[in-house]
Amino acid sequence: MGERTDTRQKMLAAAMQLLSERGTAGTTVDAVLARSNAPKGSVYYHFPGGRAEMVAESLRLSGDAIAAVIDEAATRGSRQALKQFGEFWQAGLQSSDFQYSCPVVSVAMGAPDDNDLQLSVRQIFTRWHTAITGALSRDGLDRSTAEGLATMVIASIEGAVILCRSQRSTTPLEQTVAQLDAHLANVMAANP
Repeated sequence: MGERTDTRQKMLAAAMQLLSERGTAGTTVDAVLARSNAPKGSVYYHFPGGRAEMVAESLRLSGDAIAAVIDEAATRGSRQALKQFGEFWQAGLQSSDFQYSCPVVSVAMGAPDDNDLQLSVRQIFTRWHTAITGALSRDGLDRSTAEGLATMVIASIEGAVILCRSQRSTTPLEQTVAQLDAHLANVMAANP
């Protein structure tokens, strides 16, 4: 049983990597098999729904992994969450030689007609937004301000990740985090 589970986990890890590097279109069965070194028949054995099931589960796992980083950091306050969220993306970009990007954004952009995946994307972004909004609210901001700032944080960081990948530099992310941090500090100072 362990080997079967191990093969499935390797396939999911490969699919998660491919989603972040190549998007939905590049996360093919052949690419997952090649990356995971899994035998060809293992796809339908482990994922009876085929590629669609494998991509959906990989998206969910990717979203959960990123949410765990946000959730953990948010317990220390919004500015700490911002810093750790930026460090998470910076580490991913650098360790992948700027091949890594957000798998959730990749799916959002790469599968616009897939209603099931788009629902998952919305749920993942909502979870992130809720965690960041909660951190901002615990730091003393009213709900409306916290929600708006959470949207700005997610949109800014995700955009910065795209710029980092295209420029092969973490500078856009570093600049974005610094500007967001300064803005959050100002907003909090104005709303004691």
